[in-house]
Amino acid sequence: MLATRVYAVRRALALIGALAVIGLAWFAVSLFQPLGGGGGRGRVVVRIPSGASVSQIGSLLARRGVITSGFFFELRAGLAGDRSRLRAGYFVLRHGMGYGAALRLLLTEPGLPPSLQLTIIPGRSRQQVQAQLRADGVRGNYLRATLRSPLLDPSSYGAPASVPTLEGFLWPDTYDLRKPVQVSVLVADQLERFKQEFAKVNFSYAGAHGLSPYDVLKVASLVSEEAMLPGDLPRAASVIYNRLRLGMKLGLDSTVAYATGNYGTLTERDLQSRSPYNTLNHRGLPPTPIDSPDMAAIQAAAHPAHTGDLYFIDRVCGNGALRFTASYSRFLTWSRAWDRALALAARNHGSAEFCRGGRP
Repeated sequence: MLATRVYAVRRALALIGALAVIGLAWFAVSLFQPLGGGGGRGRVVVRIPSGASVSQIGSLLARRGVITSGFFFELRAGLAGDRSRLRAGYFVLRHGMGYGAALRLLLTEPGLPPSLQLTIIPGRSRQQVQAQLRADGVRGNYLRATLRSPLLDPSSYGAPASVPTLEGFLWPDTYDLRKPVQVSVLVADQLERFKQEFAKVNFSYAGAHGLSPYDVLKVASLVSEEAMLPGDLPRAASVIYNRLRLGMKLGLDSTVAYATGNYGTLTERDLQSRSPYNTLNHRGLPPTPIDSPDMAAIQAAAHPAHTGDLYFIDRVCGNGALRFTASYSRFLTWSRAWDRALALAARNHGSAEFCRGGRP
């Protein structure tokens, strides 16, 4: 009986020992991953917060699928003496990495956060920027985000309290935005840049002619659309000033395009739009700016050229240059020449061959 009991105890101890060996082997394999846990697969961008503990970093990596266990990651970091050496910042890691491989990368210099360089072209309306953002894969409603903001009060620039949107106040520039891009961050950056840049403008001339800074912004948005060449901006602004002074309608196609949303070839129906933005049918400036002008357009609107011009039209074969005149009959002559040029281009299927050799 005693021998049987001794044998049973020995078997139990042997089993316990075997289990302990198996447990230690499993622990060692899990910790040191001798049969796998290499470079991993795919690509994961992870931001390690400043001041994060090894335990927090391990949990973060496990949640993102970079490693299998935050606990074993912390143990490996301790055994390697790396607990206090892990860096903060952005790292490009992989799914299913080994603890050692992940540790080695987290000891290197962090990279820059993934970003998108987004260029807002001067003369773009909110609607056009919304379309651009969608084309670039940016989520969010730019139109809604630019209705109003605590960062900027349009009334402080002379806008009426009822102004419906932030059109005109959204500074055009190239913005380096962290991915995933948040529309609210872009709008905040644009508004801050606007305040910085607009504060540099002297409005004394415009004020002497009865225009508020908000009116100047409207004029700038108009010339930004109407004049392609920088040298034409001040003279185009002078035409607007002169027409306002004489009580003439501005008669600008750009305001019709804004009113109708048709930025292509305007139709007769477009031209008859009853929108208050249609300066063919309504006197004075439009209710708001029609786009986001840059500094060149704003300076031209605040300091227009001193001319008696009342009309401008695209110069045939002028590569975007405008022709200016105070004579309505001359304007009509130029208009007929422009119409003939367009008709000839249409017959040539859009070709501009007629511009060569100095012919109109």
